[in-house]
Amino acid sequence: MANLDGDNEPEWIKRVKSEGSIPFLDPDNCSNGWASPPGNSFMVRGPEYFSTKVKVPGGEFLLKPLGFDWIKGPKKISDILNNPKHRIRMALQDETPTGCKPFIWAFNLQVPSKENFSAVVYFVGLEPVPEGSLMEQFLKGDDAFRTKRLKLIANIVKGPWIVRKAVGEQAICVIGRALTCKYSIADDFIEVDVDIGSSVIANAIVHLAYNYISTLTVDLAFLIESQTQSELPERILGAVRFSELQTSSATLVEMPSNGNMGEFLPSFPSRLWKSFGNSFSHLVQADTQDGSSSSSPSLVKEVVDNGLSEEGTKK
Repeated sequence: MANLDGDNEPEWIKRVKSEGSIPFLDPDNCSNGWASPPGNSFMVRGPEYFSTKVKVPGGEFLLKPLGFDWIKGPKKISDILNNPKHRIRMALQDETPTGCKPFIWAFNLQVPSKENFSAVVYFVGLEPVPEGSLMEQFLKGDDAFRTKRLKLIANIVKGPWIVRKAVGEQAICVIGRALTCKYSIADDFIEVDVDIGSSVIANAIVHLAYNYISTLTVDLAFLIESQTQSELPERILGAVRFSELQTSSATLVEMPSNGNMGEFLPSFPSRLWKSFGNSFSHLVQADTQDGSSSSSPSLVKEVVDNGLSEEGTKK
């Protein structure tokens, strides 16, 4: 459904891909850039998951990769696509397809930092949403449905041991269960603003990863969780890889002061950082004593126990 690459890709999509603050590159060589990773690198619920708990490779994405923005602002950035001058909105206005009107899916990961960074990934659907599908239910349902269903899979492809230990082999998170999400829906787009700072544990893990961001290669996949047999197997909406991002590459955006933007993110309380540091020191100590990097649970296990993730790490 989403395979429309190379020469068959519409020119406007190629243009949008190239317009971000960091370049669209090959997945195997995308330093300070972004790419579309292979779907089979993610494990999703298979056709017999509820009886066997077996997961299968993710396969082809439902949506096409469209763009990636690495941006920062004076305040927490939100409601990006409600700005008619946004580059994606302008591309939609300029594009006059003969068939189905393109529909944009945007996921805005609001990074808890003093400089209010956001990593925003955009996907596009070029075909009508299948009637009765999970995609249609997600778009036409209420926020309660979306909150219970939107899932994120995160893989640390490359990075220092301390981050790989904290995140685990593959972190799986039903986003709305512990993170505050805001959904904006229009005729031609949906935007999900994900406030990572709304969870103490997620905040801590992202702060840790942020310190090593220039050495990290991360794959993120977005999907709508299958919760009944008839909805299996799960299908990935889209996925993005970003690699060795430089904070200096982030584009400064000026957002209108119209009440749509959040306040400055508060600094992470020092007592919580101290507690987090003590916990992590204990984890490292235990790991050293055991002499095995796989003997200690990842910090994502704490996220599981605190309700952020249903499944934690790959099964």
